[in-house]
Amino acid sequence: MAFKAREYPYIKISKKAENSVLHGHPWVYDGELKETSGITENGELVDVLGSSGQYLGTGFYNDNSKIKIRIISTNANDKFDEAFFERRIRYAWEYRKTVMRNDLNCCRVIFGEADTFPGLTVDKFNDILVTQTLSLGIEKRKHIIFPLLYKILNEDGIRIKGIYERNDVSIRKLEGMTENKGFYNLDGVMSPESTSVIIDENGIKYNVDFENGQKTGFFLDQKYNRLAAAKIAKGKRVLDCFTHTGSFALNAVMGGAEHVCAVDISDDAVKMAEKNARLNGFEDKMSFRTANVFDLLPTIPKSEGFDFIILDPPAFTKSRATVDSAIRGYKEINLRAMKLLPRGGYLATCSCSHFMRDDLFRSMLRSAAYDAHVSLRQIEARQQAPDHPILWNVPETDYLKFYIFQIV
Repeated sequence: MAFKAREYPYIKISKKAENSVLHGHPWVYDGELKETSGITENGELVDVLGSSGQYLGTGFYNDNSKIKIRIISTNANDKFDEAFFERRIRYAWEYRKTVMRNDLNCCRVIFGEADTFPGLTVDKFNDILVTQTLSLGIEKRKHIIFPLLYKILNEDGIRIKGIYERNDVSIRKLEGMTENKGFYNLDGVMSPESTSVIIDENGIKYNVDFENGQKTGFFLDQKYNRLAAAKIAKGKRVLDCFTHTGSFALNAVMGGAEHVCAVDISDDAVKMAEKNARLNGFEDKMSFRTANVFDLLPTIPKSEGFDFIILDPPAFTKSRATVDSAIRGYKEINLRAMKLLPRGGYLATCSCSHFMRDDLFRSMLRSAAYDAHVSLRQIEARQQAPDHPILWNVPETDYLKFYIFQIV
């Protein structure tokens, strides 16, 4: 069917890209554009056409990016006005209210492409929203989106005190944007002076520094994985590696661990973990080390008696080009943890890199277990919390792998 004239410029894409879009993936890459008409400004909307001229969707165009088009709708009747974005935000919030039920005090409200807001992250920490905008199209429309977030949550009785932007990431430069951070100016809303907040997750209190902490200040995606680790921590001596703000360590104490040693290479992270331990009255059950986990694990004698090790490292790879190197890194720490644990001990291990696919991660674990001369008895296989939804047609949304094993 021939494409009818519309108000937006159009771009015809390659057959390969067309097939990807028809299967639900929202990105069109550099090199996949075949014919353009009227493209004038980055960050504006374009219609995407198939090879025979049929309408496939409408998305944000950006010639600065390797992702040339980020599709936000495949409905030719959509009008991309305030009402459109309000519907999308309401849909995302209603989803959280369903899957998180009463656990909405701290949660991810918008998860980028999974909520059809490409490049936008919105995390809620009590009455503060922390955002990160990595798409020029969204950047140009945040004057519409941010007040709507405030309005919709306010209607649910949630009095948002401020929206803080964490746009201090270099990837914005690839989209033709500058780095910045600070409170967004909402009409009629006086932003708080403090850029830290105390949250409660799983019954544990944390200091969240949303100005200087990693990403938006706290990793919400492991919320229920921390509970899973806590369930088997009773009576154990726990070594929590890559502790960051101490979240797994604190959950282990809450679960009844005999003692927890929390380790991180960052002295600032260790200090924050110690602060969180004091905040919860857990300091008598915990010890802390500032150390490189790769260097530390080989030096720990079995006599220290750790019978539960938690490995929650940062992403070892952020591209396909470095996957092999990442596999070696993951294998090294898992192999050393398996060797340190006694028979009958427990291992919780994970990867937060999309490029470290689950099949690669499982293969690495098998190889590490073989070299350590142990067997792995699987207890749980988990992913990210449901406020970070996975779209099966967008593999990039499926990134967190989390396993708990007994060493036998």
